[in-house]
Amino acid sequence: MRKYLFTIVCLLLFSLQINAIGHEYEIKDQTVLIKTSTINFNVEVFSSKIIRIVKFPSGVIKPKVSLSVIKAPEKTKFKVYENKNVITVRTSSLKITLNIGNGLIAFYDLKDHQLLSEAETPAMFVPTLDVDKKTFAVKQNFKLSNEEGIYGLGQDQKGVMNYRNHEVTLKQSNMFVANPFMLSTKGYGLLWDNYSSSHFSDDTGRTSFESEIGDCIDYYFVYGLTPDGVVAGYRDLTGQSPMYGKWAFGFWQCRERYTSQDEIVGVVEKFRSLKVPLDNIVQDWRYWGETENWNSTEFGNPLYPNPKEMIEKIHKNNAHIMISVWPSFGENTAIYKELKGQRLLYDFNTWPNEARIRVYDAFDLQARNIYWKYMNKNLFSIGVDAWWLDATEPEQGDRQGKIDSTQTYLGSLKRFRNAFPLQTNRGVYENQRKTSSDKRVFILTRSSFAGQQRYGASTWSGDIEGKWDVFRNQISGGLNFCMSGIPYWTTDIGGFYARNESYPQGVANPSYQELYVRWFQFGTFCPLFRSHGTSTPREIYNFGSKGYWAYDVQEKYINLRYRLMPYIYSVARMVTHNAYTMMRGLPMDFPGDKNTYSIDDQYMFGPAIMVCPVTDYMLHRPPESSVPVSSGYFRTDDGKPGLNAWY
Repeated sequence: MRKYLFTIVCLLLFSLQINAIGHEYEIKDQTVLIKTSTINFNVEVFSSKIIRIVKFPSGVIKPKVSLSVIKAPEKTKFKVYENKNVITVRTSSLKITLNIGNGLIAFYDLKDHQLLSEAETPAMFVPTLDVDKKTFAVKQNFKLSNEEGIYGLGQDQKGVMNYRNHEVTLKQSNMFVANPFMLSTKGYGLLWDNYSSSHFSDDTGRTSFESEIGDCIDYYFVYGLTPDGVVAGYRDLTGQSPMYGKWAFGFWQCRERYTSQDEIVGVVEKFRSLKVPLDNIVQDWRYWGETENWNSTEFGNPLYPNPKEMIEKIHKNNAHIMISVWPSFGENTAIYKELKGQRLLYDFNTWPNEARIRVYDAFDLQARNIYWKYMNKNLFSIGVDAWWLDATEPEQGDRQGKIDSTQTYLGSLKRFRNAFPLQTNRGVYENQRKTSSDKRVFILTRSSFAGQQRYGASTWSGDIEGKWDVFRNQISGGLNFCMSGIPYWTTDIGGFYARNESYPQGVANPSYQELYVRWFQFGTFCPLFRSHGTSTPREIYNFGSKGYWAYDVQEKYINLRYRLMPYIYSVARMVTHNAYTMMRGLPMDFPGDKNTYSIDDQYMFGPAIMVCPVTDYMLHRPPESSVPVSSGYFRTDDGKPGLNAWY
């Protein structure tokens, strides 16, 4: 009982309701610093439309350098005045008020229309431990208007488009991407700048962000007037998306996995003989050989005797090659030994768990440089064009406590875990740019975080099932990912898993063919167009030959993609130069139409194409899963275990 009483007391003490007993403020450069008897506030003017809010308990001052935000505050004119314990900061676009009596901050346009306000119990600091260091769990409540729709937050796959009256756990994992950026149809966005496991909730008129670890509450209010303006503000804060090579927008063929040099070259040659366009072929894992050589970054598999020659043949066939690299290494590899010697490996289990495989410390510059050194020596130097950085959550198979207590260069993994993909992709991007300017950097990564677009990193939706409902959920998942400000996203066409129990004939199963072809049509209108999966091969010629519907539809849509290439590449330029979004939820173009707010199966692909994928079967009923029913559910008429039946 004492334990629970103590928790309640802590909540009361640190759910800080400030009052007007005493306060003072000063202006220092672009920041208004406000001190009260219980909590301190920094209102930092980054531009006339971007405001950073930092809160911390009185006396607690811990400078923080953002991992996501790279923008420095602009020299911006603003005014500060106080009236009846309300401090107002005014720019040429916004008015921000802080009520000293209750600690509430609100944001207004210059016509005094409220855009967003904090809710009662505005800031919560609950004492906790970051491993063995005292810190806080933090929470901030907001009050939204009833009519607005909210989007973003990374990639969830629960089929939710508008996050009103929903909640999301912001924690990296396979198939879920955490990006704590929320976009509103009222023309503003909110970036919650925290890297620990977090939670978003919207219910009963209150919207909140809370995080496991935070010395301070730190968020950015971005005013854009329109959804595109909000995304532009987000990219202004966190970095612009570089322009990819034109080939990246063509068709990619991939499989888990090509097992030899002859096989992967043969696939490219087969596409060329069929005169079916192809721009990118992808080599998945185990090109390095056995598990103890896990992710050596070397072609140790004897079925790849001359990888340089293999890549040259692919290039002569006018295609590009992307290769899989993980953030973890087997103990028999040279990279593992060098990282271990520098104490740059984490000590928790990761997949596959049958061997001692360890993840590297992506938060350490030295570790990132070593990572690239081996990728460059063994892969980039022989012609690899692009990187498939898999399992960048990173994949975790150990007990939670051990992962949380793992120390990175910056601090505990518990404090920084969501930013791991940002850092590992950063290392590859920055080092390739230093090594050569001959190739534009292209990265496909399974996880993502705020700011990752600046590192040339795109994301796919992970190891999903080949099912109709999963297919439909890709649409809202991809749209919200892109509305989080990171523009390039894709999915495994047909689902990563095409389970044998569901589709025993694989691509020869008419039910799977229908699902795959419908998914393929959707993929044509995604920023990246990519076929990948396990259980059954996915190349077009494995579905049949010319004249068979499953082949002909795929061929038609591949050719359609290339007919649209001038349009797609022009839109890509808009992404880079105008902070545009290619794959667009309908509220981006119709923010005033509330009927669009929850539409999860229709979207805009650039400014001129509206896409409505078919997301249910029409010809072939999908296999029905059978779930055993517990005998405990069966009762006779008198309520006893058993079953009454009659014929």
